[in-house]
Amino acid sequence: MTGSLISSPIWHPFTQHALEPAMKRIVRTEGAWLFDAEGNAILDAISSWWVITHGHRHPLIMEAIRTACDSYDQIIFAEFTHEPAEKLARGLLAVAPAGLAHVFYSDSGSTCVEVALKMALGFFHNTGAPRSRIVVMEDGYHGDTIGTMSAGERGVFNAAYQSLLFSVDRLPFPSPGHEQATLDEFERLCLSGQVAALLVEPLVLGAGGMRMYPAFVLAELKRIAERHGTLLIADEVMTGWGRTGTLFACNQAGIAPDILCTSKGLTGGALPLAATLCTAPVFDAHLSTDRSRMFFHSSSYTANPIACAAALANLAVWENEPIEARIQALEAMHRGKLKRFAADSRFSNVRQAGTIAALDLDVPASGYLSDAGPKLRAFFRSRNLLIRPLGNIIYLMPPYGVEEGDLDRAYDAIDEAADLFAAGRR
Repeated sequence: MTGSLISSPIWHPFTQHALEPAMKRIVRTEGAWLFDAEGNAILDAISSWWVITHGHRHPLIMEAIRTACDSYDQIIFAEFTHEPAEKLARGLLAVAPAGLAHVFYSDSGSTCVEVALKMALGFFHNTGAPRSRIVVMEDGYHGDTIGTMSAGERGVFNAAYQSLLFSVDRLPFPSPGHEQATLDEFERLCLSGQVAALLVEPLVLGAGGMRMYPAFVLAELKRIAERHGTLLIADEVMTGWGRTGTLFACNQAGIAPDILCTSKGLTGGALPLAATLCTAPVFDAHLSTDRSRMFFHSSSYTANPIACAAALANLAVWENEPIEARIQALEAMHRGKLKRFAADSRFSNVRQAGTIAALDLDVPASGYLSDAGPKLRAFFRSRNLLIRPLGNIIYLMPPYGVEEGDLDRAYDAIDEAADLFAAGRR
């Protein structure tokens, strides 16, 4: 098959066009729903790749975007600033873990993590004690730029680009009963004196399989990092904005990272925007009368004013609406509905972290390229459900305002899909 046989010129992400059906055309969104050109209502059970927190087209966020459009488009952010960016930076620092003091804007999760890596290496370079090693956790995923792919798990995501990736040190995942091995390995690596930073997804490894670990591990990793003068980078791109039950996952461990990365839910999912927050020492290491010590990073759309206005509105939603109560209600719904699968031989590792529920379907071949993945997606699509399993790993991460009856539809479909596709069935 060649590109000439594909009806649309668009190359879609994470899509094998030789195998996939034609893309559904969405004409409208509302709350937890996508509406296609045929008039079907599709439940967005994964928040459109984890970005939609309050539901699609939240009125306050939409109004903020419309208002900002009356005054702004893009403004170069190297010589100028603007009120939405200034107010947002102060608002982010007010709600983020204590100790963070500066905000660097970018426009995607991958980019804000790339920024964090450069900040960490620049910190040690500029203070005259360069360190070269980055430590990550196995099965992590941090993005699709060269730096973030290097930090992510090696595998199908980045096999074609191996020659471009730099080496990192990996900690074993802190699986139940083996948490100390993770901590011991981090301590051992730090003894070299060469570890600039630990980059970690707090509590939940997203694209790596929705793997979950307890908060005390994160707290201990932070303590080890502090003992050795190593920076902790918290990749909260997915886990931030309430996904794990608190505003940031770091809150559950009672820690403040040296650098925090946020995107996805930053604007409630309405527009692309990212921010990398750092402590004063990280910023100060780049502050100098020597221009060669400046932080060399930017993008054309840094701190887009309309996106910043959307993010400001998101902060207002968090302040003025009962978001925590909605999160708690969603957590309770997940807990209740997961019970039906707790002793179900068709599944293993039934788990939950805040508003994220996940379970592994028992199939002959697991992993991201498992044949179960496309079969499950097609099945859910036929039920007007947007659920995209990670291979045989089925997860739900709906907007916080999803109705219980609609969530029941998703869980009933998972039950039905297991009857069709679990090991020994089809």
